[in-house]
Amino acid sequence: MAAIAVAAGAMMVLFSVFNGFENLIKDLYKAFYPPIKITATKGKFFSLEASQWEQLQSVNGVRYISRVIEDNVWLNANDEDALATIKGIDTLYGAVNNYRQYVDDGDSLVLASPATAIIGRQLANKLGLSSITDLSPLMVYYPNATVQNPALQPTDFLQSQMLKVTGTFTVQEEFDSRYVLAALPVVQSLFLQTGKYSSLELSLTKGANPDAVKAALQKIVGSNMQVQTRYEQNKTLYMVMQTEKWAVYAILLLVLIIASFNMIGALTLLVLEKQKDIAILKALGATPSTIRTLFITEGVMWAMVGGIVGLLAGVLLCLGQQQFQWIKLQGAFVVEAYPVAIQWKDILVILVTIVTIGIAASWYPAKRAVAVRGSRFFSTS
Repeated sequence: MAAIAVAAGAMMVLFSVFNGFENLIKDLYKAFYPPIKITATKGKFFSLEASQWEQLQSVNGVRYISRVIEDNVWLNANDEDALATIKGIDTLYGAVNNYRQYVDDGDSLVLASPATAIIGRQLANKLGLSSITDLSPLMVYYPNATVQNPALQPTDFLQSQMLKVTGTFTVQEEFDSRYVLAALPVVQSLFLQTGKYSSLELSLTKGANPDAVKAALQKIVGSNMQVQTRYEQNKTLYMVMQTEKWAVYAILLLVLIIASFNMIGALTLLVLEKQKDIAILKALGATPSTIRTLFITEGVMWAMVGGIVGLLAGVLLCLGQQQFQWIKLQGAFVVEAYPVAIQWKDILVILVTIVTIGIAASWYPAKRAVAVRGSRFFSTS
């Protein structure tokens, strides 16, 4: 029971830690990955007819639609260069993607006039930029696709735009070292794509089904456009997180199975000790199924007692971590302590696992109990 309690408690704690990190990562990705995203299947940019725009806004479950244009650009500041991705965003972007809470220095808004930008902290450090000074403007360069022969028109080959950095954000390395946010009209002008977008990013009303909304949107935009939910935009990430969680479950399940061998031995010794009692029960009319059920029930009870004690200890430890943040994360991170999140389905999975192991571990001793013969203890005369 002690071995099962330890394994069950470890399962509860590890599941909760995985849940905590999964929720944290999902929250971080909400800064740049919307609930639903619409992009072109071919080419980088697309335009939208007024009738399509009205239809998209009228879809049941759609709350806000933000128009975005983005592409890779070359940055220069303080004689330092960097390759980055600039996103031109409209005023509804902050209502769709929760990026403003991660702006840790300066203003969280981007303006078209004067042209301002918010930049990832790592990218700002690389370029030697400070959001509190205008002494070092950020220069953005983008290839001009209309130039047919760059060698003959070298001065026209690159479009340029000067931006004033008014804020920096810190989310995670993938975003902090890559993204620059600027106003939609400014970036459209830089790309020479006025009136065009690279994506539409949508937020949903509370309780809306993303898959149902996706299907309705797909009918409106047709096969030339791709509609993706947040899960589909990050399918590999979510699959990796789930795989890691169940890989840990498989390892701890092996620990539980090894612990169950102790229970098999204890139940087998119990059968040997209670042979006379088994014979008496058979003499009183107990059937083989009754004897088998007795020992299987005993095994399940042992497993359940150990499992419930371990679960309670694991839940209390997780609740304590949530409340008091006992165990801290080393180094710089967006949270100070290990995040934990208790889910009822994990408790159910652990309980079902424990009951299954209890039944499996007690099956052989129960079979031995059924095979006990009463003739060894009672004479027939």
